[in-house]
This record gives sequence, C-alpha cells and structure tokens, in this order.
Amino acid sequence: MNIGQLDFYTQAVLSLAALVGLTSFLMLGQGRVLRLIFVFAVQGFLLALTTAVAAYSVSIHHLYISAVLTLVLKVFFIPWMLRRLVLQMDMHRDVEALKNNSAVMLGGASLMVFSYYILHPIVQTSSLVMLNALAVSLSVMLLGMLLMISHRQAVAHVVGFMSIENGLFFAAVVATHGMPMVVELGVAFDVLIAAVLFGIFFFHIRTSIDSLDVDKLNRLSEVEK
Repeated sequence: MNIGQLDFYTQAVLSLAALVGLTSFLMLGQGRVLRLIFVFAVQGFLLALTTAVAAYSVSIHHLYISAVLTLVLKVFFIPWMLRRLVLQMDMHRDVEALKNNSAVMLGGASLMVFSYYILHPIVQTSSLVMLNALAVSLSVMLLGMLLMISHRQAVAHVVGFMSIENGLFFAAVVATHGMPMVVELGVAFDVLIAAVLFGIFFFHIRTSIDSLDVDKLNRLSEVEK
C-alpha cells in the first residue's frame, strides 16, 4: 500500500506512532537521567500532538482538552519537577553504566516485533491505524517495564511507569477516539498526584541514605535498636 494514497489522519497517526515507539526505544539506552527525562518529555509532546490530530480529524472537541492536559503535565510539569529533583540531589552528573546494554537494546527491539506479531492476527480485519496503534501501545508498555527492570536509578523507574501510562493513553486516543471526559480528567489527576508523591519520596529517601540506586535500597536492612 502506498502511504501517499492514505488520508491525512492515517498518515499522521502512522508517523506519530512510529515516533512514539522510537522514543520508548531511545529511553532504554539513556545512561544520564536528564537525557532520559528529556526523551520522556518528547514522548509526551508526541502524545499531545496525536490527541490534537485525533480531535481535529474526528471532530471530538473534548480531545483538545486532553491534548492541553497532556502538554501541561507530561511535557512541562512532570519533566520540570523530575529535572528539578535531579538537580537538587546533584544527580545530573551521574552516568549509569547499564549492564548488558546491547542485550537490553536487542530485547527492546524484540519486544517491538513481538507486539506486532501477537496483535496482527487479532486486528488483521481492522484498519491499518488500529493495528499500529495497538501494537505501538503494547510495545511502549513492554519497553516501559523493561526500562524499570534494566535501570538502577529510581527516577528511571518513575519514567518507565509513566511511559506505561503513555502507552495506554495512546491506545485510548487512537483506537477508541478518547475516553469519556470525566475518565480523562481522573487519569490526568491521578498522574499528577503520583508524580508529586514520587518527588516527595525521592527527596526524603535521598536525604536519608544519600542514594536513589535501587540496588542499594534493596540491600538495606532494618537495624534493631
């Protein structure tokens, strides 16, 4: 199929889906926390743009509100808050040496192929947009989980958790043209509260044990007084 023969909405969604998947893949190889946060913000911008394109193409006006909320929370507020915490905790100079980086990247590529393979029989009678939306959504969630497994910094775990939510949000916008407005506002509020709580916990953990390395946190033991 010639992509030039497709309508504007299909071309835009396919292009944005590829970029969203690429950002999740790029997160796996980031050793610096600030770069990881920046790529997460780029992914949030792509989600906001996808929501705006869906709102324009299918004339569902409440999606514009979702696009604005996504832009404010996932492009500006959450990355700003995480960046501020990283700078306050003097973690911006830390470079995390990933164990088996090549294996992690190969595993990420395999998960993306697996997502298309497992979903193709299910949605082969559906549109091209549906197949790519669900496959990219699944791959973003799986890559978010792999990010949490492969990185030691707790901040990377938060970014992985938020990336999983991004995958679910992408599927909801493209495959179902958005959730009811009340549900979208509730999800946005939950994401905001989770980000603030993570920030508070990180600050207290860092001031208590001077580290956010999950390997060191796992080795902590309670000392009897």
